Amino acid sequence: MNTFLLLAGRSTRFWPLQEKTLFPVCGKTLLEHQIDRLQKGGCENIILIGGAHNLEEATKIVPDLPMVEQENLELGMRGAVLSGLKAYGDDAVMIVSGNDVIDPAGYKAVLDADGDGAILAYNVDSYFPGGYLSTDGKRVTGIIEKPGDGNEPSSLVNIVAHVHRNPSALLAALQDVDESTDDGYEQALAKLFAEKTYTAVAYDGVWQPVKYPWHMLNVCEVLLGDITTQSIHPSAEIHPSAEIVGNVIIDEGARILHNAVVRGPAYIGKRSIVANNALVRNTSIGDDCVVGYNTEVKGSVLHSHVWTHMNYIGDSVVGRNVSFGGGTITGNLRLDETEVKSVVKSEKIGTGRTKFGCVIGNDVRIGIHVSTNPGIMIGSGSFISSATMVSQNIDANTFVCMKNGELHIRDNTVGATTPDDRGVFRAQL
Repeated sequence: MNTFLLLAGRSTRFWPLQEKTLFPVCGKTLLEHQIDRLQKGGCENIILIGGAHNLEEATKIVPDLPMVEQENLELGMRGAVLSGLKAYGDDAVMIVSGNDVIDPAGYKAVLDADGDGAILAYNVDSYFPGGYLSTDGKRVTGIIEKPGDGNEPSSLVNIVAHVHRNPSALLAALQDVDESTDDGYEQALAKLFAEKTYTAVAYDGVWQPVKYPWHMLNVCEVLLGDITTQSIHPSAEIHPSAEIVGNVIIDEGARILHNAVVRGPAYIGKRSIVANNALVRNTSIGDDCVVGYNTEVKGSVLHSHVWTHMNYIGDSVVGRNVSFGGGTITGNLRLDETEVKSVVKSEKIGTGRTKFGCVIGNDVRIGIHVSTNPGIMIGSGSFISSATMVSQNIDANTFVCMKNGELHIRDNTVGATTPDDRGVFRAQL
């Protein structure tokens, strides 16, 4: 059986970060974590289906896996499956979304199910705005999208881990849909449910969809939970006065300096430095980062080449090559201690989190004594001047300063230095 791992989405709701499947957390990209979980669940012949925007980079990360470029991204999931079947249409297929993190046991359960096909479904105990399975016994009869609280046909919410044992029937159904709408794959499923026997596979393990950038914090919690021992690479340097507590991975070449504390679960990436008096807890630190003097990083995900100094980084997601000036603080809790909301594509979205700091894109520079309100997004390539209170989302490539108590925003005409340029600073640590 082939496994189509669908990666062709453009991650537009993941702004200010870029391709979600290529974002690193706990030592690997999300793509690599997905592949590991699929393989542990018994999935074979994994084939990546993506777009021109991500397959080149994916090839560098997993060069041994076959890849198919989706011919028409506007066709959504239907287009992805059609492209996969065109190249690998002779065998049964399992279709998996690259946007969902689940336990390997979920994949195994759907592979082992009887019938012409099988649909994995999360067993919910309260309303979730997703697609609910309608069933006749264990047979799937349909999927009803967002029926509204009280109108659910079952307690089973569709997860995109679908087995199709008759690829020719799947192809025929995909080719016989109303192409004026964007639900071609769903239309094909409806035809198959009527003609074939698809089994509903109930699942109540880990399920973390990844749609918005704050979902990386949820993913991090899941992956940190998989760290069950303390592991320190032989090349890592741990000062005798430093304290390593609990389930922590400290990777190759990392350095933990005087009086620093790393409290698990946590991951410290290759060549990263946790400096004097710093505290890292419940966090994934990427490669080549510097958690500087007197900094606390809590419940966060840092990409790589992130520099801090006397900062508090709480419940935040930080992109590559970002620098924080001394005294900068990320606010992560509303005064009324209710759900933090963020603005995505001009729409205010509930994050489902009472603690959520900020999301920062790549190549951002933040000056000294800057503060950010909970739920703020800062676009890539932006500079935030000293003593600024960031109370709204900041577009990419802008320069932001405070004048007479108001934010002033203009185009940024200066690019961030590269990690190589900062080597002279690192050599002094």
